[in-house]
Amino acid sequence: MDAKRRTTLLLAALGIPFTVLPISRASEETRTVNLYADEGLAAYGFPDGHPLGIDRQAAFLAEAEAQGLLSRTVRSKSKGAAFEELELFHTSEYIDYVFNAEGRGIRLLDGGDTPVFPGVFEASAHVAGAALDGLRQIMEGNCAKTLQPIGGLHHAARDGAAGFCVFNDLGIVVEALRHEYGISRVGYVDIDVHHGDGVFYAFENDPELIFADVHQHSKTLYPGTGRTDEVGRGSARGTKLNIELLPGSGDHEFAEVWPQVEEHFEKYRPEFYIFQCGADGLGGDSLASLRYSQKTHALAARSLIALANDHAKGRIMAFGGGGYNRTNLAKAWNAVLQELLLS
Repeated sequence: MDAKRRTTLLLAALGIPFTVLPISRASEETRTVNLYADEGLAAYGFPDGHPLGIDRQAAFLAEAEAQGLLSRTVRSKSKGAAFEELELFHTSEYIDYVFNAEGRGIRLLDGGDTPVFPGVFEASAHVAGAALDGLRQIMEGNCAKTLQPIGGLHHAARDGAAGFCVFNDLGIVVEALRHEYGISRVGYVDIDVHHGDGVFYAFENDPELIFADVHQHSKTLYPGTGRTDEVGRGSARGTKLNIELLPGSGDHEFAEVWPQVEEHFEKYRPEFYIFQCGADGLGGDSLASLRYSQKTHALAARSLIALANDHAKGRIMAFGGGGYNRTNLAKAWNAVLQELLLS
């Protein structure tokens, strides 16, 4: 499907007049969606009124139930990632630091955003373990698509925490695809309002990690990275796409730039897609200044599913990422889930 045709379909998702065109659909046997939402994942959150609290998963599940979506998914249980699995992306020294942080009375894992909380290692490892189980289910042919609302911890670096993120489950999945499944060309898409710096810089020199990130302008928001001229280095130059939106931008501004993302992936045709669908770009989020509605998430999900169906055997993993307004995240993540179920 060419970019023009796909853009027409995306405009339809936003309620903009369009010409009806057929949507490519995956076969029935690949339409199963595995949903990762359990007590272990719900435990990933910070206390004392922190924006990323432990009630976020419950807000998503309540809305999914209200929309009649839960019964259409396969509910998956998972366990914490082992040390050697975390080491696919993180240094052993950093993993040990997190493991011992609580016992040593360490209060913060970074400069101030990521506090230590009771069970921090176990909860963080569970996020990574759920991601790896989702990957295994896809690679074993049990499903083609997964959604993990509590996940997408895109700020964590190989050797440190950042921005509410302890272990980078996304980076771990990328490395597992390479080392365990022999898939090197991976597509990573991030629509969280904050730039996915932990993923970007870990793979900035990697020509096989095809990266696209649409976020609020780097001069106006944490972490201050993701400029449009950051396109990868060395042999990876051109494989990375960063798109910055000015504060106040909404659905229409997102739709205007999205064809650049489609063209980027049409050019490189990755074999597997990872979608970080942070909900903090919706209007009214306490930590940012974009004004999306859930239509943006439906647009992006529909597009990426079509791309995955075209050249990645329908394989796509979606992760919730940020989002601090509970009503917003429930709407946005369920818009993604609905698209996954339709594909």
